[in-house]
Amino acid sequence: MQMLDAAVVRALLSPRELVEALRVAFAAQDVTVPERSHHRLDDERDATLLLMPAWRTGRLLGVKIVTHHPRNGEHGRPAIHGTYVLGDAATGKPLAVLDGTELTRWRTAAASALAADHLAPEVVREHLLVGAGNVAAAVPHCYATVRDVHLTRVWARSPARAAALVDRLRAEGLEAEVETDLRAGVGRADVITCATSATEPLVHGADVGPGTHVDLVGAFTPQMVEADEQLVTSASLFVDVGAALHEPGDLVGPLGRGTLRPEDVLGDLADLAAGRHTGRAGPEEVTVFKSVGTALEDLVAATVVWEARTRAGDGGRG
Repeated sequence: MQMLDAAVVRALLSPRELVEALRVAFAAQDVTVPERSHHRLDDERDATLLLMPAWRTGRLLGVKIVTHHPRNGEHGRPAIHGTYVLGDAATGKPLAVLDGTELTRWRTAAASALAADHLAPEVVREHLLVGAGNVAAAVPHCYATVRDVHLTRVWARSPARAAALVDRLRAEGLEAEVETDLRAGVGRADVITCATSATEPLVHGADVGPGTHVDLVGAFTPQMVEADEQLVTSASLFVDVGAALHEPGDLVGPLGRGTLRPEDVLGDLADLAAGRHTGRAGPEEVTVFKSVGTALEDLVAATVVWEARTRAGDGGRG
């Protein structure tokens, strides 16, 4: 069984290939995805454990073990740690253990890019990243596969972390600047991606301009909120999967108060990828994509890595 660390996973994961593989998988719906197990580890630290299995019959199977410790950022540590175990679905033979943290950040960013290909405006002059963690760092590279983004701005609670991410993006060949005024940045942006562990809204509907696409990827528990009620109840709302109606505070709160109804969600990633919904309807439309992640994305990403490893001639070594 192979051990594929973060450097190997990153080297083998092509953002463009991953976005397209997700497009095919969401349209085909050929991956079995049981309900994920969600466990609270430590209420004081708001720590969570998730177990996320998925498989394609006769092909590959996998399970991700992921922990989320949002207060790690206070000490300069990643909030998310993960391990992915990949096996042969036909025989059950374990094939590889992959760095699940690296896998998670790229599949999350790629799913957002897939949604943006249907929901974002064609011209993206400014893309605002709210948050400066590992997921945020992957987002511009995945968006670049579906849109020509002129400038990426980064806002974070820690100006030093925002500046560090900007330096990193510039070193990777992208145009990037620090955003110091969140509300002004929200008002200017054509696309906004929130990738945080916030428990209070950071993006407010009153600040979002016409035609903006808002991408909410951070919140996945009822205690976590990145956007206010005005935004999610007034925009054209899409989700990655149905679990988004039951897990993140962005939607759980308005649904519980009756200001949002399940039927207000216009579609999910499968609807967009399969063409059952055409996506953005006009240039002035404000769209919101709320994702919580799915084991389908993990299996697809692990498959992209494994197949690239196999093409390189290393897939047969155990």
